Amino acid sequence: MDHETLELPDGRRIAYHRTPGKGPWVVFLGGFRSDMTGTKATWLEDWARRRGQGFLRFDYTGHGASSGRFADGAIGDWASDAEAAITRLTDGPRVVVGSSMGGWIALLLARRMGEGIAGLVGVAAAPDFTEDLMWARFDEGKRRDLEEQGFMTEPSDYSDEPDLVTRRLIEDGREHLVLRTPLDLPMPVRLLHGTADADVPVSVALRLLDHADAPDMRLTLVKGADHRFSTPECLAMIGEAVEEVSGGRNTP
Repeated sequence: MDHETLELPDGRRIAYHRTPGKGPWVVFLGGFRSDMTGTKATWLEDWARRRGQGFLRFDYTGHGASSGRFADGAIGDWASDAEAAITRLTDGPRVVVGSSMGGWIALLLARRMGEGIAGLVGVAAAPDFTEDLMWARFDEGKRRDLEEQGFMTEPSDYSDEPDLVTRRLIEDGREHLVLRTPLDLPMPVRLLHGTADADVPVSVALRLLDHADAPDMRLTLVKGADHRFSTPECLAMIGEAVEEVSGGRNTP
């Protein structure tokens, strides 16, 4: 087994890779149906190791090597997974790096954990995507399938398997929206977004920038970058953003 497992009291098992080092800890939060073996997660792990900075990547339940079925999960569950992994596997200040859905999870953690989150980097962040990028775009047939069957499927650009969307995913998402209520982000925040992102439009990043109450928040738009944001140049920008929000506070 090439990972460790965090056993939680309710029976959840979270698969993770943890690299001890100086603080603040860097924690990578993956996207919808992604796992911790992706390019950004492993690149950032190597980057943090070279700096001697602590790093954590993990799989939400129903993703990758963690327990559970993807179809049973929703935003609130995955945010709880992230909070449990962070609080039990790291200490002190943390910098969270959220990719796509992970950007939404990062914002939820910032609300829940307060000063425990020292910095936040959103990479093609997708807050409220279940409502604004799924439900709002579904036609009557897809909405009827969700209501009557409890699920529907859509072709995926990232997998041979179609994306499964459940009624619970949509309904639970509405309980965790962050762009409809006040969003206080007192930590430094950096958002990175590609202009060629076909999954999460730039308008989402602009809306988040406008909505959040954040004294140190910047958005960088990268011409031609797509949703993966994984070219060598894009990866280097992620590292620079993490270093910036870490504030040079590498402590033993």
